Amino acid sequence: MRTLISTAFVSLDGVVEAPGGEPGYRNSGWTFKNMEFLPEAYDIKGREQQEATAMLLGRTSYQAFSPVWPGMEDFSSYKEMPKYVVSTTLTDDELVSDWGRTTILRSLDEVAALKETEGGPIIMHGSATLNRNLSDAGLIDRYHLLVFPLLLGAGKRLFSDTDKDMQKLELVEHEAYANGLQKNIFDVVR
Repeated sequence: MRTLISTAFVSLDGVVEAPGGEPGYRNSGWTFKNMEFLPEAYDIKGREQQEATAMLLGRTSYQAFSPVWPGMEDFSSYKEMPKYVVSTTLTDDELVSDWGRTTILRSLDEVAALKETEGGPIIMHGSATLNRNLSDAGLIDRYHLLVFPLLLGAGKRLFSDTDKDMQKLELVEHEAYANGLQKNIFDVVR
């Protein structure tokens, strides 16, 4: 079974919305505003590209990343990696042609079936709504979280507020950086 890894920039109060400057959001670009940049805090991003063998995205994140990431040197290894977009509305003619093979999945059952295939880890960037739904369905195996020392208040959250059974996580790697950023890697305990 393949490992599904959720990777996110998250504020201390759980907000993941618009970390990179996406327009139209109250706190857009919060990851780099008033935050000293320390390259070592982002080493996990390079490691993710080396370890992942496929990428999973929700429709909104796909539509934000697909016009930009194919041409970015920082994300060059993702270009040829198979991508899967979970959406009930996206059509094949809305997929970009310069970002490698992309398959549309229509349900969480199709994500579960993808996890049963041969291959290595599947990385999921952004995709707040998809993350909450996959977490609630017990389909996420690991979390790579870069936690920013910020309280944003409003915005999409990483985890849902669904009334569900407790889910235990095991901290397998962590580091704190001089700018207050924290790397926390958790495995989901089954």
